[in-house]
Amino acid sequence: MKIGILAPVTWRTPPRKYGPWEQVCANLADGLVERGHEVYLFATGDSVTQARLEWVCPAPLGENPKFPSRPWELIHIGFALKRADELELDVLHNHMNYLTLPFARLIRTPVVTTLHGAALLEADSREAYRRFPDMPFISISHAEREGCPELRYIANVYNGIRLEQFDFVDKPGEYLLFIGRICPDKGTDLAVELARRTNLPLVIAGLVPGGEEAFFEEKIRPWIDGKQIRFVGEVGPVERNRLMGGALALLHLVRAPEPFGLVMAEAMACGTPVIGFGRGSVPEVVEHGRTGFVVSDLDEAAACVGRLSGIRRRDCRERVERLFTVERMVEGYEAAYRSLLSSPVNPSP
Repeated sequence: MKIGILAPVTWRTPPRKYGPWEQVCANLADGLVERGHEVYLFATGDSVTQARLEWVCPAPLGENPKFPSRPWELIHIGFALKRADELELDVLHNHMNYLTLPFARLIRTPVVTTLHGAALLEADSREAYRRFPDMPFISISHAEREGCPELRYIANVYNGIRLEQFDFVDKPGEYLLFIGRICPDKGTDLAVELARRTNLPLVIAGLVPGGEEAFFEEKIRPWIDGKQIRFVGEVGPVERNRLMGGALALLHLVRAPEPFGLVMAEAMACGTPVIGFGRGSVPEVVEHGRTGFVVSDLDEAAACVGRLSGIRRRDCRERVERLFTVERMVEGYEAAYRSLLSSPVNPSP
């Protein structure tokens, strides 16, 4: 098949540090190429891929404040849609959520959208999706569909990672780990509280998003002492792998329902169990009592820290091998594309 992957342009594909959507697009594009497909990746001009790179946005918007995000996102989408018809693609796979949908009906190429992030939880985003009930969508967890169950879902495909990028570690260190955006929804402050309750060291790695500076200064920074609570900022793939493999557990104490949670699969690939609140996809990704613990509050989480020695770390790795590899993801999307092409798509307004 001739397949186009429309990636976000907030970060490079794959990202240098943070950027889960871009990482999934990179894994998918390369995986499809390895399966023999002709793949075109629409991403930033500095992206690295086995596919044929098509770009109009020269650099990641998240690294270049002088580039206004929304205009460049629309320029990027318009370029990709035009090129999709010019290249006579069999399918254009949209990873930019609802921004692409109003224009998808204007081209001949079938467009399918994977839903990323927690956008379905926001009322204005749900309204945008509901305007396109006959457009095809792919969820990344069954829990994600609960935000907008009336959409036309043609498949559920879990995100996949490249196992060779994550080293299995059977004997970890003695610290807990938080990796992700530093914000209330991701529960960074709850990770700090859990570390204090259990008297264990905590390493915090991640991006402080714009608008969350006050949260970081008020809820996180006062506890950072370089000993029990360490903040290392954003980390690249090598340091991410090292931190994950050395951790007793990844803390994923999210306040908002998790659509998938790539970081959970990455941690388990290293053999590291996850302690997470049972919101959204967490119970789908983590097998309670076997690859971590799905809990309802901090008291339960603290009790489960004491049970981590009962987790066989090889079981964590094996769950990822079964469910969350690039190979499984690519197979799922190939089946979705075939289903899409066998039925009418991109109906007229």
